[in-house]
Amino acid sequence: MKGGLRLSEAPAYFLGVDGGATRCRARLRDESGRLLASADGAAANIYVDFDRGIEVIEGVTSATLQNAGLVGGAGAVALGLGLAGLSREEDARRVEASFPRFAKVRAANDAVIACLGAHDGSDGAVVIAGTGSAAMARVAGLDTIIGGRGFILGDDGSGARIGLEALRAAVRAADGLGPSSPLTESLLSRFGGGPLPAVEWALVAKPGDYGAFAPLVIENAERGDAVALPIVRKAVMAVAALTRAMEMRGAERVALVGGLGAALRPFFDDLLARTLLLPLHDPVDGAIILAGGRQPIKGGACGQDR
Repeated sequence: MKGGLRLSEAPAYFLGVDGGATRCRARLRDESGRLLASADGAAANIYVDFDRGIEVIEGVTSATLQNAGLVGGAGAVALGLGLAGLSREEDARRVEASFPRFAKVRAANDAVIACLGAHDGSDGAVVIAGTGSAAMARVAGLDTIIGGRGFILGDDGSGARIGLEALRAAVRAADGLGPSSPLTESLLSRFGGGPLPAVEWALVAKPGDYGAFAPLVIENAERGDAVALPIVRKAVMAVAALTRAMEMRGAERVALVGGLGAALRPFFDDLLARTLLLPLHDPVDGAIILAGGRQPIKGGACGQDR
């Protein structure tokens, strides 16, 4: 016994991890779906830095087990991992092999765990709008993921893309090549008022760094800022395109997930607002379902326990 929790050879506990490009979240449930512990950590993007991503995941899983009084008991735990951008089988196996102390490990794209959570493990689709963006449909046993092509080739409608577009607009404004607005002035003030520090910052900036500007852009768009509003409307158009693609693939239910989703909703037209449902549970609980755990005790949208 460890902290009053039973250990056994078969998995008695299910640990889900949502490893995103901005933060990493973990949650532990028992066989009945009862919440035992949770922990948060930094970004865990294995395609930006594989070793660092694994280190962050190891940290949040260890913290969660410690919070549950299950230190040294990982052999009784099944681990489900949903990771941003994960697409190749060899990458999934490499990630899984990095956690040999657990009873079993399953790794998948973060769109998979978002979809599992959003629809209680049933068929449906999700549009993900967070630091990155993607969409996934699960229909009649077939999984289809679109988008999620990374910061350079994809991520339209994402926080990172919104931040990038805003910073580009601010630099153009500083050079007299585009309009100035309260948004561009606010962004430039964060870099000393001129474009050169912003250019130097961009040389090493990661998607999550750009995504950190998204709330500022949306706040200004809500005030009608002439630069911010077109950027946010373009993001909404990208979300709408992903939604239509999921419906074309036969998804009868489409949910909007990701940290940016709620902030974008006020800019949706009526049809898009009706189409994009609230998720039943969040991606962390989707990762628990991926690991073979029971669905969480229901108490409303996004798996609120009661």
